[in-house]
Amino acid sequence: MSSAVRQIILDTETTGLEVGEGHRVIEIGCVELLSRRVTANNFHHYLNPDRAIDAGAQEVHGISNDFLADKPRFADIAPSLLEYLRGAELVIHNAAFDVGFLDKELERAGYGERLGQICGIVDTVSMARRMHPGQKASLDALCKRYGIDNSNRDLHGALLDARLLAEVYLAMTGGQGALVLDREAAGAKSGSSALEGLRELLETAAAPLRVIRAQDEELVAHRERLAGIDKKSGGKLLWKDDAQA
Repeated sequence: MSSAVRQIILDTETTGLEVGEGHRVIEIGCVELLSRRVTANNFHHYLNPDRAIDAGAQEVHGISNDFLADKPRFADIAPSLLEYLRGAELVIHNAAFDVGFLDKELERAGYGERLGQICGIVDTVSMARRMHPGQKASLDALCKRYGIDNSNRDLHGALLDARLLAEVYLAMTGGQGALVLDREAAGAKSGSSALEGLRELLETAAAPLRVIRAQDEELVAHRERLAGIDKKSGGKLLWKDDAQA
């Protein structure tokens, strides 16, 4: 029997947007999937970046330098992070951003390995743009598209966003496999409602796939479209619905 497929849904928060300007990772949140089921084996750390957080970034995630003052540095958690990630497939929203920051942190900590060398990487932004061309590909937009409750996401948070992305990813790739998320002990507090949301259970019970049937006006438009194609092809249309056959 083959071993379970292991995927890690990963997200980070940072001091700013540009890794080339010396910005650092301040939060890592990971959720583990084994054969498309969420396990209790999360990985989550806040990190002291040893630099100021940009005001714009703090408005997005609500994390302050004061809150991070007593947190470990990236080098302190790098060995356990690499052990946790090694050999898994990483699922990341806008992967280039998070991978770029984490690879730079690994370089600073003296590691020669990069994430692409030890993990497969799936970018859900690229996936969403292929699946829904011309539509918004933000995490909030995808939550709305797939009916996933993101009401706790007043601010960004790495573990909260990884949990939401796990639900989005399963919906995007077939909607199979229930998300049964464990209740966790309350974590460190930052005072923001988004971080309070990290302590809440996001649970979806196992259920059959939803069947969404076309509405009457959609069926009419579909039949009119087929009739037009049939006419232009000189009656050679192979796919005719019951009403036209």
